[in-house]
Amino acid sequence: MNSLWKTAGREGRKIGEHFLVFLRWLGLSLFLGAVMGLVATGFYYVLDYVTGVRVEHSSIIWFLPLGGLLIVLIYKLFDRKTKKAGELTPSEKGTNMALAAVNSDEDIPARTTPLIFVTTAISHLFGASVGREGAALQMGASMGATFAKLFRFNENDKKIMIMTGMSAAFAGIFGAPLTAAIFSMEVISVGVMYYAALVPCVIGALTSFYIARLLGVQYAAYSLGVIPDFTAANAGRCAVLGILCALLSIVVCLTLIGTENFFHRIFKNEFIRIFASGTILSLLTLAVGTQEYNGLGTGAILAAVAGHTVWYAFLLKLLFTAISLAGGYKGGEIVPSLFIGATFGCLCSSFLGIPPEICAALAMVAVFCGVTNSPLASFIMGMELFGGKGLWMFAIVVAISYMLSDYYGLYESQLIIYSKYRSAYIRRRTTH
Repeated sequence: MNSLWKTAGREGRKIGEHFLVFLRWLGLSLFLGAVMGLVATGFYYVLDYVTGVRVEHSSIIWFLPLGGLLIVLIYKLFDRKTKKAGELTPSEKGTNMALAAVNSDEDIPARTTPLIFVTTAISHLFGASVGREGAALQMGASMGATFAKLFRFNENDKKIMIMTGMSAAFAGIFGAPLTAAIFSMEVISVGVMYYAALVPCVIGALTSFYIARLLGVQYAAYSLGVIPDFTAANAGRCAVLGILCALLSIVVCLTLIGTENFFHRIFKNEFIRIFASGTILSLLTLAVGTQEYNGLGTGAILAAVAGHTVWYAFLLKLLFTAISLAGGYKGGEIVPSLFIGATFGCLCSSFLGIPPEICAALAMVAVFCGVTNSPLASFIMGMELFGGKGLWMFAIVVAISYMLSDYYGLYESQLIIYSKYRSAYIRRRTTH
């Protein structure tokens, strides 16, 4: 009997300790989620405002090279004044810095949040072809690391705080909280997820999303038509689309990597590099006669999912984005990859026999999966953005795109822990 009571006592204490850990992470994730919700809301309104200014005054595109010089100058001034020994700077790593902070215990400076906030706004104001979710991930990682230092967390808890911040920032600006939570856990080390971060990431993402929506943030709304029946023929069409999206994902990664390497090899000086990039982008904008490929391009994504695009849209967006990121403009690659996928899918509908709006939605998610190596987050994205319709179609294109996109990826700090092709531990970085 005494032994039974002792065992019960030990188990009771263990459950109590676990519950206290839960309460601790609940409070921290609510707090960080609320902070990032406010930051994401401010970020949303600033980007919306500067985009409106650019659209209203289209000639501002000619000042893109000068805006680039301002970005480099800002980073030069702050990095020189505040960099600590062995610390990564926001200008050196971008989104990779967030992944490196978890995989390699790199430090993320607190100044990342205001720097990426301001420089992304400048990039969008003058018309660089960049996203915003990549910037949000950097801000979230920076805030999570800052709070971890404030509360003197150990390295393991610091990693959870970084992922929680990334989830909250992504959710607040993108509007898909479950996608944000899983993506932040999955993208860092493919094949192994930090399940200890599940509760903080989910709570942080939902809190940020709730606050942002409460403060008036408007998210893109997508609707699909009638979903085709699950037949062998339709499944085969989805499989072909998944293969095409995997190949496109490789092309996207190679183009972004190759353009960046080319610009760094040709233009050694950062000021000259970004000025040249801005000049090329301004001339390209003049040549195509539209600013649809500058900035986010959310309108083009909505049009593609509605079944309207031109056949070369995905190629131009890839070109504009590659030059923007290679030059040093700030923002991110996620929304551009969604643009590329949606417009490519809409094009493929003409010969695959899949309704254009559905084909665009499938390709948008499949290309995102291929370039980020995040199949679970991609599948959940399909559920959240498109109301849970056509899950079998999203499952096919995501699974195939993930497997056949090889080990390419947008983020050089991303680790592939297990092989995509066999049950084997490989622990390697993405191909760059």
